[in-house]
Amino acid sequence: MEEYWVWCGSVIKGEDGKYHMFSSRWPKKYPFFEGYVFYSEVVRASSEKPEGPYKFEEVVLPVRGEQFWDGRMTHNPTIHKSGDTFLLYYIGSTYTGDAPGVDELKSGKAKLGRSYDNIRIGLATSRSVRGPWQRRDRPILEPRPGKWDGKVVTNPAACVRKDGSVLLVYRSNTPQGLRLGVTRATTFEGPYERISDEPILKLEGGNFVEDPFIWEVGNGFEMIAKDMTGGITGEKHAGIHALSSDGLSWTLPKEPKAYSRTVRWSDGKETTQGSLERPQLLFQDGKPAFLFAATADGPGGFRAASNTWNLVIPLLAK
Repeated sequence: MEEYWVWCGSVIKGEDGKYHMFSSRWPKKYPFFEGYVFYSEVVRASSEKPEGPYKFEEVVLPVRGEQFWDGRMTHNPTIHKSGDTFLLYYIGSTYTGDAPGVDELKSGKAKLGRSYDNIRIGLATSRSVRGPWQRRDRPILEPRPGKWDGKVVTNPAACVRKDGSVLLVYRSNTPQGLRLGVTRATTFEGPYERISDEPILKLEGGNFVEDPFIWEVGNGFEMIAKDMTGGITGEKHAGIHALSSDGLSWTLPKEPKAYSRTVRWSDGKETTQGSLERPQLLFQDGKPAFLFAATADGPGGFRAASNTWNLVIPLLAK
């Protein structure tokens, strides 16, 4: 999909034995950030093996009208399964009127808040990884006016537990930086209720993270996320590793760095990527086997990128 920006790759093994990647795309003629806010859509690609290559299959969550909460934009997919039901968590938005054109977005004059301020977290479900997907008339999580997460709720990270309950971590924006919150639901159907009125993973020194991914390990949870400043890992936009016994109180291990933006390719060459974000894991036999991440070329940051794509890193067994 060379004519598109591609981001947010999340992979699951389907009932057909193939591997299916759910990701976001939007036309490359628009600038990266401004374009996603108005034009992103969730798509699916498939492969015979986790490493790929992945072939585009379909648009999964297309536009469906401004009267729907997610009718004009979908983004940030993360795919899971509970029993025989596939769970596609994502963010969506709507806005009224025409979408801004290329020139307006490139000029910086577009009012991004028309769409960004309406971002909510949603859930689509299906008995098949190929759909059809049932989208809900309402989001599963909304901002709380007057609270720390009153601006936006985004970056959904779901952990479907053995008992069928779901722990859902999300991100919001505050004047002090990005912060994470946490909700819980007894089943994937919801309701998703906050289990803390305040942000989780409170970090010292003005450090903060985004793009969490969480999973259950024994009687607790683990998380990887993007280190926004590099103050935690020593490398800007590298990955942090955090631990929790209850999903509410999180701590950093002695060695908090989970991964680097410097990657080694199959030909042995190493490059430091401009971006390595939205980390997602694929599990085999209950253990993390592959790390998927959205990546970009260029000197650093997606605004300086010429190309973006989703990469996969096999994880060595310890």
